[in-house]
Amino acid sequence: MASVKEMRTRIGSVKSTQKITKALQMVAAAKLRRAQSAAESARPYARSMANVIANLAAGVSGPSAPLLLAGTGKDQRHLIIVATSDRGLAGGFNSGIVRAAREKIAALLATGKDVKIITIGRKGRDQLKRQYGDRFLETFEVGIKPAGLALVKPISEKVLEMYRGGNFDVVTLIYSAFKSVVTQTPTVRQLIPALVEGSGKAAFYDYEPDEDTILEALLPQNISVQLLTALLENQAGFFASQMAAMDNATRNAGDMIKALTIQMNRTRQAQITKELIEIISGAAAV
Repeated sequence: MASVKEMRTRIGSVKSTQKITKALQMVAAAKLRRAQSAAESARPYARSMANVIANLAAGVSGPSAPLLLAGTGKDQRHLIIVATSDRGLAGGFNSGIVRAAREKIAALLATGKDVKIITIGRKGRDQLKRQYGDRFLETFEVGIKPAGLALVKPISEKVLEMYRGGNFDVVTLIYSAFKSVVTQTPTVRQLIPALVEGSGKAAFYDYEPDEDTILEALLPQNISVQLLTALLENQAGFFASQMAAMDNATRNAGDMIKALTIQMNRTRQAQITKELIEIISGAAAV
């Protein structure tokens, strides 16, 4: 059994850990407000762009359709973009995204598809490289600053360059959609060929220049918007998960401190009782 001194040392160590988890919880809560606001602000823009593309796509068909909309006509070579965070201490946030990526990759490989991987975030890279290291093309880090176009531009340019070069037929993005503070859902979204996801009530417009020309300019921009929206959703989900995880850790540390304190008091009382018995027994023997 541990001595009273050892228990005091352990209690002190747990209290120090509790202070750290409490501080991380407060920092995550503060950053969550900004991240959630950024994610929610980006959604209307992404929806509006999707509606415009759907409206334009309705007037385009056949060989004149842009490559990013029509696709290559094949489904053999796939690029999977997995977006996670650079840091941990966020419960199962990163693991949920990686699990969805593994399921998607395994399903494609089981049907004989050729799969390559690009990761955004160190956690996704570290977990997937153990199993699919030979399929990696490149890794991008999220960094500590809020996601912006400066971060996603190099990624979208790389993806577009490879797609136009005939390296892939389908490009899929996997990230975590922020639903609420307690709910973040791993999401699989096809980026290329672009999915037409309009509201179904598109208004009629006369476009100048023609639809083909506008789509040629708009579809590459849509890739950047989709990536940016996904990273903003990821940031909000990460801080929500980290806040919840650190809150649980703080509570568990408090429970451990209480249990250790009770155990220490019992051990100290037992030592005092033993010493009193020894003194009384010695006095009686004299």
